[in-house]
Amino acid sequence: MRLLQKTRAALAAFVREAASDNRGNVAMLFGMALPVLVMIVVGGVDINRVSTAKVGLHDALDAAALAAARSPYTDADDIQRVGMDALKANLAAYPTMSLIENETKFILVNDEIVVADAKVDVQTLVANIFLPPYGKFMDDQLPVSVHSEVHRSTKDIEVSLVLDVTGSMAGNRLNSLKSAANTLVDLVVQDQQNINRTRMALVPYSMGVNPGGYVDTVRGTPKGPTSITAASWMSPGWVAKSFSGVSKANPGVITANNHGLSNGDFVWISGVTQSGSGTDLTTLLNGKAYRVADVTANTFTLENSGSWTPVNTTGTKNYTANSGSFRKCQVSTCEVVVTSNNHGLETGDDVSIRGVNGMTQINNALDDGRTSTSAQTNLFTTITKQSSSTFSLNGRIGPNVSNYSSGGTVQCLEYGCAAFLFQNQSNNHWRIRPIIDANERSCVSERVGGQAYTDASTSTAFVSPAYASTDNPCLGSTIQPLTDDRALLKNQINSYAAVGSTAGQIGVGWGWYMISPTFGSIFPSANRPDPYSTDNSLLKVVIIMTDGEFNTPYCNGVVAGAVSGSGSTTQHINCAATNGNPFAQAVTMCNAMKAKKVIVYTVGFDIGTGTGGAGVDTAREVMQQCATDASHVYLPNNGTSLQSAFAAIGRSISQLRISR
Repeated sequence: MRLLQKTRAALAAFVREAASDNRGNVAMLFGMALPVLVMIVVGGVDINRVSTAKVGLHDALDAAALAAARSPYTDADDIQRVGMDALKANLAAYPTMSLIENETKFILVNDEIVVADAKVDVQTLVANIFLPPYGKFMDDQLPVSVHSEVHRSTKDIEVSLVLDVTGSMAGNRLNSLKSAANTLVDLVVQDQQNINRTRMALVPYSMGVNPGGYVDTVRGTPKGPTSITAASWMSPGWVAKSFSGVSKANPGVITANNHGLSNGDFVWISGVTQSGSGTDLTTLLNGKAYRVADVTANTFTLENSGSWTPVNTTGTKNYTANSGSFRKCQVSTCEVVVTSNNHGLETGDDVSIRGVNGMTQINNALDDGRTSTSAQTNLFTTITKQSSSTFSLNGRIGPNVSNYSSGGTVQCLEYGCAAFLFQNQSNNHWRIRPIIDANERSCVSERVGGQAYTDASTSTAFVSPAYASTDNPCLGSTIQPLTDDRALLKNQINSYAAVGSTAGQIGVGWGWYMISPTFGSIFPSANRPDPYSTDNSLLKVVIIMTDGEFNTPYCNGVVAGAVSGSGSTTQHINCAATNGNPFAQAVTMCNAMKAKKVIVYTVGFDIGTGTGGAGVDTAREVMQQCATDASHVYLPNNGTSLQSAFAAIGRSISQLRISR
């Protein structure tokens, strides 16, 4: 009605201005032109109204013809009844249309094709104006007719909808996306599934993808902490023993009656005092680990740890009798040995030890490495594997710790563990990042290696985990495998919240995974994608939507390098992205899925107009190169045009299933 009011106001203003002109030729010309001007101005309103109605009628008739084609009937009356019932239901959303039933037909031809014709009257708004002496320009209603044909062997369809829910989508942009996506659900997923199936999957993405309950299946189960049951450094049952003498010789001989040692044992010497002149004997012997050699019942010599060269005491000060003692160690370094059954660790692994009682000195900092400089020095410990149930702690010397009493866990910090240790991009400081965040969320990043750009099953190659940062957390919106439950799809869409940066390449990959019969084999049978079609009886479609540039590549499951817009570089890893440019990653994945005859639509929502330099380095280029062809690219710049783009895609997908 606002359009009508504006039209009338403009027309009135024009009439007043022309009527006030006292020049005779102007008045005469105005009088002659008035009917034509009125017809152009007010008739245009109804022409646009009729054009819009025709689009809606065509959608409604296509859906009704599909319903008739899916029905089990062959009798003409039944085909007409099913088609009419469906068409009337579809037209309920268009109150300005009046169906002309006697000119609307649904006919089954050769038991194969439903041919449908429909005609409606569209109520006009302004074109029925009466203008003397010309009369009315048009009638109160204008007729509109459309035609549709649908093969009974219409195709099954699987659609994967990939939606950008990054932080830049917050507010009205996300609301517009939800509305548009809901419209698409209604256009694609049909009520009747008895002849042909129409199913849709959802892939919300931001800094990665959240697979929900499938996360361990697709990335592997991360290794969590194991319990510590003991920790010590002396050999079992051993106590400190004193020795009575140290000779001045090469090697120096230590006298300790009935010492109980054997060649090859390791000892820690402490408490030695001295007198007289010579080199410092206490510095030579105290506070070090040695290997025992030349053992007799009451004497032995020492070898330096690592080099295993004899300890030369020639020229040292005099040993003070009975001042020193030795303790037998479990390992050559006299470091603490921890018992944790089936720990799964290897020599050189980094670990975090928490919760040990008594021997608290071996606990690591309760920190992720960001809050203090001191935490950097005690953030982790490197281990040496001793057995499947024991390992020693590098640098944790036994005599410097208290006795173990109870408790404690050990968590590996390698890639694939429940927590990961890395050096950051900003200043090479250490960081520890959990694979499951404080909100119990866990996301995934790209797949790497030989299967990076395939739809291989996860039994062949896992996707990579994502160790999300505190300033770019895992999104809460999870994937939805293929389903024909429109209410479920809409509920999922309406629950989306905007968060995080843009890992569009990961969204693209998951768009393919959701309709892939190989990767999708992880899903329950009702949600599992069908095999790729060899007879064109099944269409697989991926719709990729983004509102911005791809800025979140990964290395070892952590956002890589100095890219901006994906959190602070103090929380990025100091290594280059394993798969390289995220724009190029996305296009490579698109090309691989298109080679499998997957139809790809792209929607760039208010994205930049630049095309960058050489190669692929903008979202616009991804949208253009990923799509099946130029007709499958949509670049809306506001919420209204986004709604139109999704509606057009829905109609296009429906048209792929009908002959004309």
